[in-house]
Amino acid sequence: MSTKQELQARWNDLKQRLQQHWQELTDGDFQHAAGSPEQLVETIHKKTGAARREIEVLLSTIVDEQERMMHRATSSTQDYAEAAQQAAQQYADEAAALARDGYQRAAAMGNDLSRKLVRTVRERPTESLAVAFGVGVLAGACLLLNRRGR
Repeated sequence: MSTKQELQARWNDLKQRLQQHWQELTDGDFQHAAGSPEQLVETIHKKTGAARREIEVLLSTIVDEQERMMHRATSSTQDYAEAAQQAAQQYADEAAALARDGYQRAAAMGNDLSRKLVRTVRERPTESLAVAFGVGVLAGACLLLNRRGR
């Protein structure tokens, strides 16, 4: 037979299932039982004339079904959580791979530009110095104008 804790934990569903089985049961009958398995069996027996053993078997069956449903729900939730974790890990791995690839391409482009700059300065040192001087003058002018604007 079910324990008082099992009945109380599943009281609403249990009450509904018992009322489906024995329509003559009322909310008052369940209030009279006050969550006690023995009192519930006694109340149903008096109200319906059903055998105590039949009532106890039905109560156990209902509680067992609820436990199986809870176990299935828990298993499904765990399965979904594991699937979500695996998907998140896969996305994180893909993002890391893309970030590494982007970094490597940027580093390669930086190295390529650095080599081109060195080659240009070696091939045309005077023009490179003139460009560097012009960029310096422009940067200084921008800074000076920015300071006066404040």
